Amino acid sequence: MLEKKTLAQEERAVLVGIVTYKQPEQQTLEYLNELKFLAETAGAVTLKSFIQKLERRDAKTFVGKGKLEEISGYARSQGASLLIFDDELTGAQINNIEKATGLHTIDRSDLILDIFARRAKTAQAKTQVELAQYQYLLPRLRGMWQHLERLGGGIGTRGPGETEIETDRRIVKDKIALLRRRLREIDKQAQTQRQERGTYIRVALVGYTNVGKSTLMNVLSKSNVFAENKLFATLDTTTRKVTYERTPFLLSDTVGFIRKLPHHLVESFKSTLDELREADCLLHVVDIAHPAYEEQMGTVNQTLREIGAGDKPMLTIFNKMDLYEQKTFDEWLDADTKAELLRQLEKRWEHETGGNSVFISAIEKRNIEALRDTILQRVKTLYSERYPYLNHFF
Repeated sequence: MLEKKTLAQEERAVLVGIVTYKQPEQQTLEYLNELKFLAETAGAVTLKSFIQKLERRDAKTFVGKGKLEEISGYARSQGASLLIFDDELTGAQINNIEKATGLHTIDRSDLILDIFARRAKTAQAKTQVELAQYQYLLPRLRGMWQHLERLGGGIGTRGPGETEIETDRRIVKDKIALLRRRLREIDKQAQTQRQERGTYIRVALVGYTNVGKSTLMNVLSKSNVFAENKLFATLDTTTRKVTYERTPFLLSDTVGFIRKLPHHLVESFKSTLDELREADCLLHVVDIAHPAYEEQMGTVNQTLREIGAGDKPMLTIFNKMDLYEQKTFDEWLDADTKAELLRQLEKRWEHETGGNSVFISAIEKRNIEALRDTILQRVKTLYSERYPYLNHFF
């Protein structure tokens, strides 16, 4: 019987990545650092990361035979029970690696799905995650097949002349169809709720995972949205009514994006991402203290384009300036030099964003008033464009 495996708390894991002509070593190391954070978010203890330089991936075991033996030997000596590959594996590769090493093997997509499954709280999020899991499983059935549980109840499940693998594939397809129908029903309810919000301008926080969106949401809306230093701390969109100077609007906090986000996960969460498509303005929150923040910005912008929200008016909010200064400036640097370097940074991004950028620290509440003023002016402009016959705001 094939059962969905999930990570056990404190499971000891070894990470594996590859360097190719398309992905240089520095980028691979950055991806592995993020993979480590993902594994720790899922409750695993990461022991070591292995890298192999390859012209092309091994069709059978992804990495070469010698490297796999090296990884297996280390993992066994350290009591590891889990291998996590940074790139997607086929069902056959997973099966071959597990046979060769005796270790449970997953890839980045499966790890992200595991985290989403743990974080899902509402019926919508749980259904979206389950759909994504089955979509991930379907193309891998033949390679990693061990007889799937008879979800149909046994007698009458198998069609005439079907092999067991064909039966299992049909079961998974039926389950996907069922989950899609269920999601459509949930989506109708969510759509009705969004319509009931009336004529308010909608503003949505968007950004890479763990950039501080929920913390900023709490600061801007004076609410208490769950926030912690982990990836995908929240999956469900949270919306609050906010009023600045008697001008109300709706502010939403959405699920964070990540590099190499599984396509089927984006597809499953399209209903949650409707909040972004229907927003009047996006606040793109960026962790400027992260060494790869520009790549993260590119990931977010690409995902927005994929879901049809790439043309929305956007304000880029560079968060965590306190950490940026700690990491960037040496103690001996004088105040005038620091100020000049910060001015150059702000000037660069003012040019890059067409003047649509603000630099803050949500945790220290630095420059928050300026951010609120900027948001207020954007909201007022949007109201005046939508309702030009109104001479005042609510």
